[in-house]
Amino acid sequence: MARERKSEGSTPDSVISIIGPGMKVVGDCTTDGTIRVEGSVEGSIRAGKAVVVGKNGFVDGDIVTQDAVISGRVKGSLTAESRLELQSTSRIDGQVVARMMQLEEGGVLNGTVQMGEKVGARTEKGQTPAQDQTPAQGGEKPGAGARGTPSPVQGTPKAPEDR
Repeated sequence: MARERKSEGSTPDSVISIIGPGMKVVGDCTTDGTIRVEGSVEGSIRAGKAVVVGKNGFVDGDIVTQDAVISGRVKGSLTAESRLELQSTSRIDGQVVARMMQLEEGGVLNGTVQMGEKVGARTEKGQTPAQDQTPAQGGEKPGAGARGTPSPVQGTPKAPEDR
């Protein structure tokens, strides 16, 4: 029983698409808005706004988005051009590229990680972090982000004399 909703202020980037529990999608998913995965996806996901993978969600493929919150499992590359949050129940097996990342205690990340301000520019060129040999932070002090701000990774960076 579907009902058509009339919302004059709705834009494509404000839409949330949900892949529910028990649902399996085989193929690529693309949206200007947000995709929430509570089931499983075998294929790539490209979302203009955000990707949320729930506690029981599983993605076997690449994810490209602005913001991502992962509570479930991802097997493949994950690119978050703005912010990535890996919750305590998350498990990532693959390459991670993010401008900022928060990894909660208990979260598992097996693979390579690249962080920095130029994440969006690098992914637009189609280069992987291994192909781009320029430093992500432009040679600033260890533990400092761009413009001397604290590192976007959560936690306490070690002082240079402690290394």
